[in-house]
Amino acid sequence: MLVAIKSGRESQVGIMNEIDIVRAVIEEGYQISPQAVELIKLSNSPENLLKYILATIDDCVFVIEPEHVDLQGFEASTTVSGRVANNVFTPVSEPTSEQTLKSANPDTMKVFDSALDVSEEPGLIPSVEPEVVSAVEVSDSNPEIELEILSSQGSNSDFDSDSIHDTVHGAAHSSFPNPLSPSVSPKNVERPASSFFGNTNPSSASKNALRIDSLFSNQKNSFSSSSRDEGVRYLPGRNPVAVLSDITGHSTCVGEYIQFVQYFRDRYSRLSEILRGRMNARPIESLKRRSFRRGSDGGTEELSIIGMVSDINTTTNGHKILSLEDPTGSFSVLIRNSDKELFELASRLLLDEVIGVTGSVTNDGNLMLATKLLQPDVPNSVQRRTGSHGKVVLISDVHVGSSQFLEDSWLDFLDFLKGESDSEEMQEIAAQVRYLVVAGDLVDGIGIYPDQEMELDILDVYEQYRKAAEYFREVPEHIHVIISPGNHDAVRQAEPQPALPERICADFPENVTFVGNPALVDLDGVQILIYHGRSIDDLVASVPGVSYQEPAGAVLEMLKRRHLAPTYGSRVSISPEKKDYFIIDPVPDIIHTGHVHTLGVQRYKNVLLVNSGTWQAQTEFQKRVNLMPMPARVPVVDLADFDVKILAFD
Repeated sequence: MLVAIKSGRESQVGIMNEIDIVRAVIEEGYQISPQAVELIKLSNSPENLLKYILATIDDCVFVIEPEHVDLQGFEASTTVSGRVANNVFTPVSEPTSEQTLKSANPDTMKVFDSALDVSEEPGLIPSVEPEVVSAVEVSDSNPEIELEILSSQGSNSDFDSDSIHDTVHGAAHSSFPNPLSPSVSPKNVERPASSFFGNTNPSSASKNALRIDSLFSNQKNSFSSSSRDEGVRYLPGRNPVAVLSDITGHSTCVGEYIQFVQYFRDRYSRLSEILRGRMNARPIESLKRRSFRRGSDGGTEELSIIGMVSDINTTTNGHKILSLEDPTGSFSVLIRNSDKELFELASRLLLDEVIGVTGSVTNDGNLMLATKLLQPDVPNSVQRRTGSHGKVVLISDVHVGSSQFLEDSWLDFLDFLKGESDSEEMQEIAAQVRYLVVAGDLVDGIGIYPDQEMELDILDVYEQYRKAAEYFREVPEHIHVIISPGNHDAVRQAEPQPALPERICADFPENVTFVGNPALVDLDGVQILIYHGRSIDDLVASVPGVSYQEPAGAVLEMLKRRHLAPTYGSRVSISPEKKDYFIIDPVPDIIHTGHVHTLGVQRYKNVLLVNSGTWQAQTEFQKRVNLMPMPARVPVVDLADFDVKILAFD
């Protein structure tokens, strides 16, 4: 009888298998139990039933269970729609889902009903024992652009995972944050399966907590999902600006557990969507329920999954083992050191980044043997926007108020903007400047690092901003100034940071626009992603070959991951918002960072990466950490062809 039901259902339009159902549910931001999947699949119209469920389910529901599959409500909705024609009710000839289920073999239905009461089978994870994790150093060189500097003075898969006698270190990374402190993440705590995305079977107390706010802002009548969009802020004028993405006025974080789940779900959903355009991936849960068959050549078929990296370990034999998570579960992936190119890429992976993996699964279904790793990256076909004109000046880390602030060089810079330089070439460049973008640390602040007060000329932070406003009143009115905060500025330390408060902004002239950190802005057709760059500290510490001397290399690593701060809970304090503001989407024309006080410029797939220098000489703190700044160097970018010139004011 069950065969007859299946064959009848296969003749219909809109057939969905288990993978289709799970994928559609994940894209809407939910999880679904295997019993609910089976119930939907047995329906006479699985696709319509699933649409009905997603359109009517309570936003507070975390996991779709059989009790959420309202067959009677679905039957009533389809019956009404089928009977209403020319205001005359007519019988519905097509059997409903419930009728189809009732016509099934009683024995079959008995098995199915009993399955509804059985708890979800736990996922199979390879059994591995502890060992000492070793670090892998891989050199990396990122070629810098040669710049003109002007001066103002003139696989084998046929083996079982049990045969791998390597052992793995047991101290798992946990990037899952402390709900009591949004900016701090406890270390050395084992993260349970799917901890990025919440408990798959929350307790009743947890379910009540979930009702405080909806998990996602769903478009109920569509399988596609997107984060809630804040409005675009348009600033018209001679040199117009459109603020496309900015946390200012849209922060929702209060540090509750559910907000961390929302944050990681949004990150996974948006980055996995980018990857799905380049690979045919399946949910991790499907690997644990799948019977793996061999191909005609005797090898196991290759499968692809997309997951967030929750753990990275090195075995005693020098292989890498990754733990990947998606909303349906977790799975272990082995990267063999015999594949040099793949192993080098795996050695540069970061915790919490989202990647795609293709490979074959061992005979016992516990481990994937990777043959390909895929990062979101920028597509090769990305087109650079053209048609604009004029120039944009990119600076950061001014540090007004510091005793090491290079006021003479800064005043020379202001003279340049006013067209008062001694050099005719500098005057010609100044005449074309339309925008000035400041990527954070406008002032030195108070209490940012130990004994900072010993190196301050201005001890009051508001006086520092008033002095900065005095400087910016010297900038010609036709130049549109955009200022984003940094870790020295008077906003919250947790990123994303909102724009400076109105009390400070009121002192600045009308040609200054304040945005958050990060912020995506459109400068008359050219999109610039502004980010202060605090995560460069994490990338220098974690990615082989990335250094403070070549900061554009760190920005390149962000771009490959399509994320400005991939690792949660390290040096960068991250506020868990409903939307992950660090995702690089869309791909901008220019990424402008600062923070590390060194200059770097690089191009990658039609994207210009600029890390501007500083206006502060070396501080005692910088001497202790062996950081040599590169002050008073200013990148100027032509908005028509993205040509870069470095102006020296030292």
